[in-house]
Amino acid sequence: MLDDESALFFEEMAGVVPLKGDVKAVNLQPKALTDEQLQRREALQREAYLACMPLDLSLIPIIAPDDIASFKREGVQGAVFKRLRLGQYSIKMELDVHAYRLSQARDALLNYLLAAQAHGERCVMLIHGKGHNSKPVAGLLKSAVCHWLSLLDMVLAYHSAKTEQGGTGALYVMLTKSEQLKIENKEANRKGMGWR
Repeated sequence: MLDDESALFFEEMAGVVPLKGDVKAVNLQPKALTDEQLQRREALQREAYLACMPLDLSLIPIIAPDDIASFKREGVQGAVFKRLRLGQYSIKMELDVHAYRLSQARDALLNYLLAAQAHGERCVMLIHGKGHNSKPVAGLLKSAVCHWLSLLDMVLAYHSAKTEQGGTGALYVMLTKSEQLKIENKEANRKGMGWR
């Protein structure tokens, strides 16, 4: 005797024809990338980022040395941004580029952000200096760093640091999760939910 659930199942399956044996099943699970593929992907991503980070001074909006720098992507909640602005997130990584030339700062900044993101850091400190005496324009490196950060999709928000942590010569920077961490979290959530 069938219970109600089984009877309902067989009723719904009436008329369904089994697949023939020569039809192959398709695995929709993504294949893990090899180390070589990951390295190629990272190199391409790095080149794409560098291409969108201009060194041409005419493309960089200038910020005065003592002006507060602030940026927030759409979707970043106000309370989250307020905590960033107030320096309330734990910061374990810091980079100081204030004495670098523009091209050196760009390379160091990108390497730093990619490394921080790969290590799962979500909030980092970046010291760019104020640039009162920079040539040909005051605040040049600060302006470039802020412009570059706003162009990188891995950056959710940034804000000038509190006075005791560098003030307008430093930034708190909030990062997205790395793709690898997103995959790992999705996998952990799937296992935690009992999915197979």
